[in-house]
Amino acid sequence: MDRYDLLYRLYQEYETDTLRDLQNFVDLFPPVDSRVALEYWQDASDDLEARKREIAESFAAGETLADVAARATREQTFTALDLYSKYGRPVNALVLDVDETLRSAGRTDNEIPRETLHLLTELHEAGLPIIICTGQTLENVKGFMIQGLGTELVHSGSFSIVYEAGTGVFTPGHGSDTKRLLYETLEEEVREVFSLVRSRVLTAAPEELRRSVHLQGNEFNVTLKPNFDVGSDAAEAVIDEGLVYLVDLLGRAVVEAVEGISDVGIESRTGDSEGPGRSADWARAYYAASDPEIADVLDSEDATPSREVEDIPADVQARFDRIDVAYYHADAAEIGSLDLDKPTGVRGALDVLGIDDPFVLMMGDSKSDLRVMEWAEDVDAGIAAAPKHASESVLDHVRSTDELVYDPGDAGSVLRIVSVLNRLDEW
Repeated sequence: MDRYDLLYRLYQEYETDTLRDLQNFVDLFPPVDSRVALEYWQDASDDLEARKREIAESFAAGETLADVAARATREQTFTALDLYSKYGRPVNALVLDVDETLRSAGRTDNEIPRETLHLLTELHEAGLPIIICTGQTLENVKGFMIQGLGTELVHSGSFSIVYEAGTGVFTPGHGSDTKRLLYETLEEEVREVFSLVRSRVLTAAPEELRRSVHLQGNEFNVTLKPNFDVGSDAAEAVIDEGLVYLVDLLGRAVVEAVEGISDVGIESRTGDSEGPGRSADWARAYYAASDPEIADVLDSEDATPSREVEDIPADVQARFDRIDVAYYHADAAEIGSLDLDKPTGVRGALDVLGIDDPFVLMMGDSKSDLRVMEWAEDVDAGIAAAPKHASESVLDHVRSTDELVYDPGDAGSVLRIVSVLNRLDEW
């Protein structure tokens, strides 16, 4: 009998829903001092073990099947079987975004659910390294990871943090490689552009825009965030305006860095009666051609470029090639270095962890996460998953590969699939 038939029989003949409920109760039961509650937990634990023992005695690979049934739904298990049939190998590292991926403000009060934390701990104990890949600062990420997963796991030597979207990699327990500052390799010509943009991004902004946004990021990442609720109409309006402003400012900074002179100054795009100026218009043309979503925003803001990409001087385009502009609807407008992106950080973390032949699970929701997913697909280094509210480009990629799309706050469902996938490899 092949695996498909065995798993079909397992879910057909046994009360797997009850088994899974018992396992979840036993695993996630909160610490209490109540004798009655502890007796109830013990009864559930005894019932769980009896049901798993019945399955174990009914199949040749009974212990594995009992564990699978206690951890995953029928749909999750057969998804794992399909993935194993397709790739023929287990996942050997988890690469995880945090905000709106592991946790979701809409479903979990922006906390990582206990179930997700428990599953991460189990997978780590089973030998899976964890790489947290985020735009947040190292201090912030390290703090809530220690709080959620514990100091022992975070300092286990198989846990790494790619922070500030690839600026650095922190992997405790690896001596001189514990902290890799990837920005130290960034060339001066790119540093100069970011220095110009960051020094002017708020001071040169139109007054109304300056009052409506705040600045995030670091020396190599400039992000405008709205002073309104993310997703609101007000946030959409100010981020759309902010995107145009950032693109224009970047164009002027690049030309100034290349030519050593200012093109039309650093006035706002509305302050130039003759249009945005050649440098700003070059930037509009370049980034509109690279991202249809940016092109749509430029059109809606009456900022459609009048020049073509072919009009851009080679030395100016070479700088644009190394700088990314990202737009997140009603959430953020961002400029970042493509030399310091999440794929670069992930590759650095894998190197420190000694994973020479990676096959990762990449979970994320944004365009910066998409780049890791695309890298993994290009080099056959893993699979991708995303929540339903992810950026459309992310969802397009995930749906076109393995369709691992999950509900907000339910990252645990994908982790369960990975758990079964890896058990199938041991079977």
